[in-house]
Amino acid sequence: MKLVRYGALGHERPGLIDAQGRLRDLSAHVSDIDAGALVHVGRARLAAIDPATLPEVTGAPRYGAPVAHVGKMICVGLNYTDHAAETGAEPPTQPILFMKATSTIMGANDDVVIPKGSVKTDWEVELGVVIGDTARHVRVEDALAHVAGYLVVNDLSERAFQLEHGGQWVKGKSCDTFGPIGPWLLTADEVADPQDLALWLEVNGHRYQDGNTRNMIFGVAELVSYVSRYMTLQPGDIISTGTPAGVGLGQKPPRYLRPGDVMELGIAGLGRQRQRTVAYDDTVPA
Repeated sequence: MKLVRYGALGHERPGLIDAQGRLRDLSAHVSDIDAGALVHVGRARLAAIDPATLPEVTGAPRYGAPVAHVGKMICVGLNYTDHAAETGAEPPTQPILFMKATSTIMGANDDVVIPKGSVKTDWEVELGVVIGDTARHVRVEDALAHVAGYLVVNDLSERAFQLEHGGQWVKGKSCDTFGPIGPWLLTADEVADPQDLALWLEVNGHRYQDGNTRNMIFGVAELVSYVSRYMTLQPGDIISTGTPAGVGLGQKPPRYLRPGDVMELGIAGLGRQRQRTVAYDDTVPA
């Protein structure tokens, strides 16, 4: 299933994309695409619905973040050998984990705001793993059974905030709008192998990233197992699994985002995103 949330910001409704690519409304069956819908029982209930019986949504509504009420967003740093090399870092021997504030999360095609004082805003296409059933100290061989599905993440980063302002990476990762996800959540039963997905990103039509999840240092199952040693993974939590080479930091010279740039990115089977970058506006109320 391709599960979505559609409508104006803050007023999204649950839906799905049927086999013909039509948007169908799920409101009569579920209140939202959240923990209750993402656990195994919830997914089975949705899978039993004939999409043809659901109301078709006409027009071109906005797609919001396909998962509501995300409890935590855990990110994995330097998880592709080629990306570690372009940053001048040694490939890690254990996964590098950091948190991204859930206030970054937005729809796949919403505008990205260049933060106030930013000089090095960067892009990162990543495979997002959405937890379905609670995972605590799970074995690698059991880990994928705890996954509800997968989605596209743009793990935007402000490199000066991240690397030059002291402390941990979270400051450069958690600016508002720095976590577009979606456009849909593809349920795990429709992903034959999460370690064989092409992913790419372009800025203003130029392709900077062109990779495949087979080149991860730590695969999805290993990451779910590893993270579950240190914290309980709950339904709706997201693990963003790292990015391949081609980020702005790695260009020679480095190339960073400016207002008016357009990012387009996608992962095979998981859809594509398109974001326009805009300048921070002090006059907009918080």
